[in-house]
Amino acid sequence: MLDVCLLGCGGMMPLPRRWLTALMMRYNGSSVLIDCGEGTQIAIKEKGWSFKPIDIICFTHYHGDHISGLPGLLLTMGNAERHEPLTLIGPKGLERVVNALRVIAPELPFEIKYVEIQGAEQEFELNGYRIRAFRVNHNVLCYGYTIQIDRAGRFDVEKAKAAGIPLRCWNPLQKGNVVELDGVRYTPDMVLGPPRKGIKLTYTTDTRPTSSIVENAKKSDLFICEGMYGEEDKAAKAVEYKHMTFKEAARLAKEAEVGEMWLTHYSPSLVRPEDFMDDVRKIYENAYPGKDGKSTELVFEEDLCDTLK
Repeated sequence: MLDVCLLGCGGMMPLPRRWLTALMMRYNGSSVLIDCGEGTQIAIKEKGWSFKPIDIICFTHYHGDHISGLPGLLLTMGNAERHEPLTLIGPKGLERVVNALRVIAPELPFEIKYVEIQGAEQEFELNGYRIRAFRVNHNVLCYGYTIQIDRAGRFDVEKAKAAGIPLRCWNPLQKGNVVELDGVRYTPDMVLGPPRKGIKLTYTTDTRPTSSIVENAKKSDLFICEGMYGEEDKAAKAVEYKHMTFKEAARLAKEAEVGEMWLTHYSPSLVRPEDFMDDVRKIYENAYPGKDGKSTELVFEEDLCDTLK
């Protein structure tokens, strides 16, 4: 199960009832944050989640509304006596940008590992997450992210027995480990069936529509996409500043055949995003306006079927 919370859905500046951009996910005791706008700490507190398990922070780009909350968050994590390393992932220039922000957070009790994205797409495997960064089209170097939780095939008892695999090897093999015993090497494929459907979430913001979004968001369970403008008369502005409208986001969701779409990163002038959803749902039915604290649990397909029985 992947816990998901859209901590902040505002763009450009925080508003009294809208924090700046941030998304947080939890899986198996580890948390991932994408972007860290001003107010992210308060949003995490309002949700009732903890700072300490955040092991990975991904940045789409380095505009202030996406990273200005980082120095304070690092200080809070340090004050919470965190000692485990923290991994930061982002576009080229990551270490330089973060070190500049850390002038006000120079001493931390944990190591920061910097991972700068190379090229148009790059994949990382950390703490059970498969994270794929893909380039989008903003007025600075910017990436979207796909977060996947893979799921191995079912353990096949008869297959294990037929292969003569010792009983004490079953558990580690089921967990995906290779086992060597008495000079014999056993691998997970000897006891597991075909891989089962995992969980997939795609997050993208500050971009024009691109083919890379459709390709990477394909069949996502949840697609969280920028909707800077809902108003028809803002279409030209979206093109000029390389942002996206609600309808453009809906077309991407439809083409990518996602399970559900949430809109985010609203313009400060967009007070009531729900007013524009009727037209959005004519394009893609399963679309919802994001809001601060909007949450869901993404579960493995078979677990969902068991719940519905």
